[in-house]
Amino acid sequence: MAGMCCGVVGETNTPSTGEHSSGGQGRRRRMEIERLKFISTAGSNIVMPLPESNKKRRKVESSCDVKPEEVGSTACVPSSETFDDVVVLDKDSSRFGLTVVCGRRRDLEDAVAVKPSFCKTSSPSSDDLHFYGVYDGHGCSHVAMKCKDRMHEIVKEEVENCKKSIEWKETMVKSFSRMDKDVTEWSNSASSSNCRCELQTPQCDAVGSTAVVAVVAPDKIVVSNCGDSRAVLCRNGVAIPLSTDHKPDRPDELERIEKAGGRVIYWDGARVLGVLAMSRAIGDSYLKPYVIPEPEVTVTERTAEDECLIIASDGLWDVVSNDVACRVARMCLRSEEVPSPPRSAGSPLNVARGESSDKACSDASILLTKLALARQSMDNVSVLVIDLRRDL
Repeated sequence: MAGMCCGVVGETNTPSTGEHSSGGQGRRRRMEIERLKFISTAGSNIVMPLPESNKKRRKVESSCDVKPEEVGSTACVPSSETFDDVVVLDKDSSRFGLTVVCGRRRDLEDAVAVKPSFCKTSSPSSDDLHFYGVYDGHGCSHVAMKCKDRMHEIVKEEVENCKKSIEWKETMVKSFSRMDKDVTEWSNSASSSNCRCELQTPQCDAVGSTAVVAVVAPDKIVVSNCGDSRAVLCRNGVAIPLSTDHKPDRPDELERIEKAGGRVIYWDGARVLGVLAMSRAIGDSYLKPYVIPEPEVTVTERTAEDECLIIASDGLWDVVSNDVACRVARMCLRSEEVPSPPRSAGSPLNVARGESSDKACSDASILLTKLALARQSMDNVSVLVIDLRRDL
């Protein structure tokens, strides 16, 4: 259960050196990557010894370069959580790396789902589809965990119900609606039985989660977003946002909320009824119809220039711009020096769920997480990096 056990670490300062050559920087970068590998698990919890704060910092729009001292200024320790179930990947399956940390929050409310080859298309080629989801809970972790356990199953059912070609927008809107319905039914049954959510709130209808989901096919990337988590595509060094944050003061969202009879109140930022800092989410029954679960869906054709897809909660995006995140991930993907040993055809690769199927993606997720913490992110940080390169 999220938030049950968090490691405690102290901050360390990076020693200053006089070494400024590109070779020295490269060596330090590789040493830093190797030193950080041990936190690349989905259950890694990190708590900084700083006063707790639930306030979220304003998003950094600057595309300034990453400073070496930022990436080397925070020490981390892993949690004791282990993963028993195993995902079997063949040589053509997805390559990804993920890191989830508690950060400066008291509880871990984020959840991440990675489901390689979770279903096949109905096309003659019967291509594999890969599922990736990042869920940022609020109120407590219940809704985020339910999305992690159930969303991919719902999407699979909807995809398999498509008799001909898949209408992705309609399919994903139905999937999110069904997920929200499941959460609402759970909320009602929990409230009627005088259930008390384990973490922060006694009101089960005051619990919700963002959801950003990517379905990756051989020829396209389908991203569905509900809330302020985000998906960014790195294509030939350029950061391309595949989702748009649902903030209450976004002009179209503000108009929709006011037409429904609601208000956006500025209380430590724009909030629906002065409460929720996002205008769309799964759950949050008490804020309907102002907060809705309908996702915005984008379908992007894949190209040979696609490098990686970064999906993360706002714990990253609050302090790291799209461009900087893209550059960090690209640096890690390009730093591979020794290729993995060749495997015979059909030889499976066993990867514990929540860990990494690819070293470069793992390095990228770790460094992005570390950068967010070094830049004083006050939220949980979840980062998922998917390698999209065709020519390896």
